[in-house]
Amino acid sequence: MVRFGIVGFGLHAEKRMMPAFSLAKKSRVVALSRRTMAKAKESSQKWKIPFAFDSAADLARSPEVDAVFVTTPNKFHFADVLTVVAAGKPVLCEKPLAMNAGECRQMVEAARRAKVPFGVAHIFRFEDSVGSIRKKIQAGQIGTPIFARSEFSFPGGADHPRKWLHNIDVAGGGPIMDIGVHCVDSLRYILQDNIVKVSARAMYEKLSGPMETAATLLLEFSRGTLGTISVSFRSGYRTPLEFVGTDGVLFADNGLTVERPINIQLLRNGQIVESETVSNTSAYAIMLDSFADSLEGKGKFPAPAEEGWQNQEVLDAAYRSLRSGNAEVVHQVT
Repeated sequence: MVRFGIVGFGLHAEKRMMPAFSLAKKSRVVALSRRTMAKAKESSQKWKIPFAFDSAADLARSPEVDAVFVTTPNKFHFADVLTVVAAGKPVLCEKPLAMNAGECRQMVEAARRAKVPFGVAHIFRFEDSVGSIRKKIQAGQIGTPIFARSEFSFPGGADHPRKWLHNIDVAGGGPIMDIGVHCVDSLRYILQDNIVKVSARAMYEKLSGPMETAATLLLEFSRGTLGTISVSFRSGYRTPLEFVGTDGVLFADNGLTVERPINIQLLRNGQIVESETVSNTSAYAIMLDSFADSLEGKGKFPAPAEEGWQNQEVLDAAYRSLRSGNAEVVHQVT
């Protein structure tokens, strides 16, 4: 059983991670940190978590903690991960890995020097829907992939609980950073291919200020597939996935959701020839146990930090494209 400490115990920890830990078989929470000891003790009492801290450093140094999960806002990932690495503890960090690819590189290199396991919480890699579509494409069910589409929208207005979402200094960007990274990672993982060039266009409004409120990205993959990603903070929740190949189409409406069952359809000549319904409700627990297994030498974690770094290179290229108006080359992580 791997004992986790959660750095930045907030909305995500309460909504997603604590239910996941209750389902996990190889992981449990023994510590948390918040910005003040009063808030930390309040959360520890509410969730019956034994140890409370007001700093990532104190939590990471605790002998009761085997591994650390960083769930702080984007701006703080860099410092928090380096703090955990300095303490010699394995670390799993929420997406996006950092504010830019330069920070990602420093984080990964620090973990490599310290020989500390470092993963990124790309939750959709652990979903049954994503796994099933990946296997079907690998098995050749749609032939050669021509188009790939991932969209992600949710109502992230001024009343959203994550108030920092609209602060560029903390968030680093709008929906491209927050949910576009999910789309980028899902397409890369499913196609098992890297994005080499990005073109981006965005919409802005008063609330978002200097950040995009919606955006569309055109992606060029190394093996020729063309991808599109559309993200928004201003429409209802939706996460469609679609892959069009030479021999068929795979489609899943709300294919990335963990809230309800997902129906995956295989179509040929406009007709549904196969249909499968899967559930992603255990994805977070599966991710935690997968990281725990990797620490105990029982398998390789499917989302090493290098994948988060590569995704950030795509995001950085997208933001360069917004500024230049041109297609931008994506730097490849080595």
